[in-house]
Amino acid sequence: MTSDPDRTPRDLLQEGPASPCDAAPVVLLVEDDGLLLMEAADTLAEAGFTVLEAPHADHALKVLESRPDVELLMTDVDMPLGSMNGFALARLVSRRWPRIPVLVVSGMGSPGPHDMPPGARFIPKPYAPSALVRTLHDTVRRAA
Repeated sequence: MTSDPDRTPRDLLQEGPASPCDAAPVVLLVEDDGLLLMEAADTLAEAGFTVLEAPHADHALKVLESRPDVELLMTDVDMPLGSMNGFALARLVSRRWPRIPVLVVSGMGSPGPHDMPPGARFIPKPYAPSALVRTLHDTVRRAA
């Protein structure tokens, strides 16, 4: 896979998965902004991911408890609803479900030294759809 920023999620999907185990990874997308949630979900679905959506961390935890097939968590940081922000959710998921890799996204700046759990990845908003897809595919491959 090249690093051409002009490639679309559909271009990345046409390359096919790197291995049979990542043919349709299940990603839990946690985002409180409805428009951003729809855009990211559409991008990921077009790239071959199965997308589960949650508008805040508390809903995400309910999904994780009921869906053992979740292979990746992508969470925004600033979510006014719910009992925790995305950093706290990332740390909790890392402890309770250590097999699930975590991607944190935020338009509010970079994480501090103790914000993210070990091994979690961060990308700033706004992100290019192709960069998001590449990062998630790479994260799933590293976790396999």
